[in-house]
Amino acid sequence: MSNSLTGAAIVGGVCGQPIKHSMSPVIHNAWIAAAGLDAAYVPFAPAADRFETFIDGLRGGAVRGLNVTIPFKERALAAADTASDLARMAGAANLLLFGDDGRIHADNTDGPGLLGAIAVQTPGFDVTAAPLVILGAGGAARGAVAALLLAGAPEVSVVNRTVARARDLADAFGEKVLAHGEDSLPDLLRRAGLVINATSLGLGGDAGPAADLTLTPESAVVMDMVYKPLRTEFLRRAQAAGRRTVDGLEMLLRQAIPTFEAIYGQAPSSAVDVRSLALKLLGEA
Repeated sequence: MSNSLTGAAIVGGVCGQPIKHSMSPVIHNAWIAAAGLDAAYVPFAPAADRFETFIDGLRGGAVRGLNVTIPFKERALAAADTASDLARMAGAANLLLFGDDGRIHADNTDGPGLLGAIAVQTPGFDVTAAPLVILGAGGAARGAVAALLLAGAPEVSVVNRTVARARDLADAFGEKVLAHGEDSLPDLLRRAGLVINATSLGLGGDAGPAADLTLTPESAVVMDMVYKPLRTEFLRRAQAAGRRTVDGLEMLLRQAIPTFEAIYGQAPSSAVDVRSLALKLLGEA
């Protein structure tokens, strides 16, 4: 179904740098078309040093809501006037909502998206059963840590090339979150129940994080937040080692549902097979 925009259209979007890889416009516009809404969802790529100026210019509600992706998630939280408990706990936001009064509210749907993707693609996996390892210490990692702790994870190790940044993240969450440099990774992998790539390594088909996934227990699950390509080099190595995997596309789809509801005021149509649509556009169908 196609729809035409009027002056009363509800506008949402996504911003990041780079942004051309984003599947969010495809997903949300498919839902918009199916519902026949007077609405649109568009991509934005503000210069890295102009992010705050860009966000401030949206105050007043010309844009109803904005997804935020790499590298702006932490700065998005700082730019908001109010924030959800999950966004504050994560120290990052992937969703900004713009009120008519000029105020900005920050939220984080990455965590629920992550947990939803794990539930769908690795049914029966228990995040409370073993220590977890997250590669990276940026906004995506913070959202993952917050969600996993709320879900009952017993221990989360954050591994980052710059240990100080991992330590800053760990200090924000308490004793269940530990900071490590890359030299600790082999020992951490040997007892990991879940390993998550929360970096941008692997985007566009480049090499993923240098982690020997054969060291993980056979029951371990490996997840990559990168979704283009769908089967990243990181996930291919996990599959070669016989590990169950969770792809970033499923996480994107799961986090998009509450985003759509927040921006457009209704749930997306379940009749739209957005995963198949996304796979086709990724050349994976």
